[in-house]
Amino acid sequence: MMKKTLITVLALIPLSMWAQDNTWERPEEEEQEAVEEAKVNPDQKYLRGAVPVVGGKVVFSKTIEAPGKSAAQIYDILKQYLEKMTTEKNQIRGMVVKTDADKHQLGASYEEWLVFKKTAIVLDRTRLYYVIEADCQDGKVDVMMNRIHYLYEENRSPQRLKAEEWIVDDEAVNKKNTRLLPFTGKFRRKTIDRKDFLFNKFEMLLK
Repeated sequence: MMKKTLITVLALIPLSMWAQDNTWERPEEEEQEAVEEAKVNPDQKYLRGAVPVVGGKVVFSKTIEAPGKSAAQIYDILKQYLEKMTTEKNQIRGMVVKTDADKHQLGASYEEWLVFKKTAIVLDRTRLYYVIEADCQDGKVDVMMNRIHYLYEENRSPQRLKAEEWIVDDEAVNKKNTRLLPFTGKFRRKTIDRKDFLFNKFEMLLK
């Protein structure tokens, strides 16, 4: 009789209460997800191979497709944007230095602020110098960002730094290729970010 009564009582307990006994499963799943997220290396995109060296010089390059657009159209679109860049708030001095409408080639030189950290009491930044070159063709354009160098701590102990001596693999990435080095790494990271922004912007404009 007692056994029958116990079975009856158990049968009347809501299933939701039984589910509570398994709540340990969800935290374990969440913990596993956290472990997986922790495995993602925030420096991954900046490690060895992210800064190409061509003929001893750091040169970022990309061919951007522009289906249906002529070389002249691509030239006009990029020329307008390169000129616009010279007036952006991060610019110190920018100039479009080459405009060859016949060959559809462009060149622009920029000096701008690259900010590492900015708070109410700290401003860590460098002057970044670089050149953008564009060779426009029907349906595509070859773009390059090169001649990269920096002027750092100009008000205290000025350091003039070349990309080839500062952000290349051997100078900015640890030997195990797992992380960026603290000092040179911040220049490498921010330079790659700037390059990615510009190349993505060109691609968007030419869609």
